[in-house]
Amino acid sequence: MSALPASAAIELDAPATADAGQAWHEAPDPRRWVALATVLTALFMALLDVSIVSVAIPAIRTNLAANDADIQFVIAGYGLAYAVTLITGGRLGDIFGRKRLLMLGMGGFVLASALCGLAQNPLMLDLSRVLQGGMAALMYPQVLSIVQVTFPPHERARVFGFLGAVIGIATIAGPLVGGLIIRDDLTGGSWRWIFLVNLPIGIVALAAASRVVTESRAPNATRLDLVGAGIATAGLVLLVYPLVEGQVAGWPLWTFVCMAISPFVLLLFVLYERSLPTSAFPLVQLSLFGISSFRIGLLISLTLLAGIPAFFFTFSLMVQVGLGFSALNAGLTTVPWSLGTAFASIMSTRLAPRFGKWTITVGASMMVVGIAAIMLTLHAAGTGLTGWDLIPSFLVTGLGMGTVVAPLLNIVLAGVPPRHAGSASGVLTTVQQLGGAMGVAVVGVVFFGLLTGGAAPAASAVTPALRVQLTQAHLSPGAVNGAVATFTRCFEAQASSSNPQQTAPGCPSTAGTTSNPANSAFSGAASSALAKDFVSALEVLLFFNIGFWGLTALLSLALPRARAQGTVGGSTAH
Repeated sequence: MSALPASAAIELDAPATADAGQAWHEAPDPRRWVALATVLTALFMALLDVSIVSVAIPAIRTNLAANDADIQFVIAGYGLAYAVTLITGGRLGDIFGRKRLLMLGMGGFVLASALCGLAQNPLMLDLSRVLQGGMAALMYPQVLSIVQVTFPPHERARVFGFLGAVIGIATIAGPLVGGLIIRDDLTGGSWRWIFLVNLPIGIVALAAASRVVTESRAPNATRLDLVGAGIATAGLVLLVYPLVEGQVAGWPLWTFVCMAISPFVLLLFVLYERSLPTSAFPLVQLSLFGISSFRIGLLISLTLLAGIPAFFFTFSLMVQVGLGFSALNAGLTTVPWSLGTAFASIMSTRLAPRFGKWTITVGASMMVVGIAAIMLTLHAAGTGLTGWDLIPSFLVTGLGMGTVVAPLLNIVLAGVPPRHAGSASGVLTTVQQLGGAMGVAVVGVVFFGLLTGGAAPAASAVTPALRVQLTQAHLSPGAVNGAVATFTRCFEAQASSSNPQQTAPGCPSTAGTTSNPANSAFSGAASSALAKDFVSALEVLLFFNIGFWGLTALLSLALPRARAQGTVGGSTAH
């Protein structure tokens, strides 16, 4: 394998007087496990705030009188600032100190959370979410870097097990935590506590970090590569912004133009980085891509993450919009997945050192089996689906995810010299965000296309019962035919819109008019047809997840073999 052995990494970093963990023959920091708990708290907050706000959208819309563009940017602004700042944030930690940047990110995140919770108008909330995403991007790479330089190689598998458990739970638990906070308050101010709850947690974690996290930085890191940072940020904005805004905007021409330009800007970034003299400290150390475990691990991270946010995006729409689940009920449905992920992440610390890359293969294969089981459950239960029906398949998929996430982090970072920990962490987390954004964008286009294509069959399936109900409401045959035609036209228009919960323009609203037998029949038929349409669309769409995670399993076979036990993924520890 091409990864540097740990002994080589030690020699390269020996001159750094402040690089913690550069000499593993010395006693490791006795406070490292307390420090781990502190940085994992920061990591949990950063990841939770990616998804927790989604359940608060209706309340924010009503309470702040926000329009669709404002609401979209509450989510997109965080994700955009987060994705495009990760690489720069990782390198800033190498230069100015990982503890310093962690604390700066945590402090800024707490401040931004307070501003979000106290927002008086949509603009203030949107700008505060951008600040929050940028601060999260300063925090996240430092967590991986601090682990890399604080813990000796033989302990990292265990550490990444805890890290994987936190990542898995935080990624999935957002809707559940948000649902618990908001409950049924969809018009008042309870949504503010989704952000304000970060204050006490963040302040305690910040105080702990100041005492127990050891400072470290890369040797010979004198300044930030400002030109490289500017080019990389421009390339990532051109790619990420259309991905997060395109679906709501209806994929106008500018989104495709931006995405077409972005590869050329990113290529320019690579050429610029290659042109720098060997004495320079580039934003991204391109030699990292010569480490086979790092290079292949990034591809695995891309395919793995392409499926996870995409699944929960479409699943959440199906159960809440299609089946009428409350936000809390939808969140509770994912609990088996979260528990399986946490358990398997911790158990993988025992399995990964023994089985190496095969742990990734088995875990990804379990995820494929779990998704296939979800498809069978949907087909069998149909619109009568409940959270109880999904417990076995969600548990299997979560166990598979936990078996992949923790070993994968160790594999990707195993051969990275500590002086490049920030650069590697920034690249890894950026790739993960790009994978998630691309997965949601692609799957979202297909999903809404399937909803549009399935609208007519779904409407046809419920019109016989609708005719009976309208006849029983004493409508004449001509009136029944006209009403059914109107229902079919309006349902197809509603299913084709970006928000299927809204009544299509030019169509009668049945909200609050169930006392009228005809309107009650329309409302029931629309609910039944929408449920059928969503369930059918998700059944087909899950083939994408099988493809993403099947490819993850295949890519894992290309990982190099470990040449010595003690670390995962091929980096030896002498």
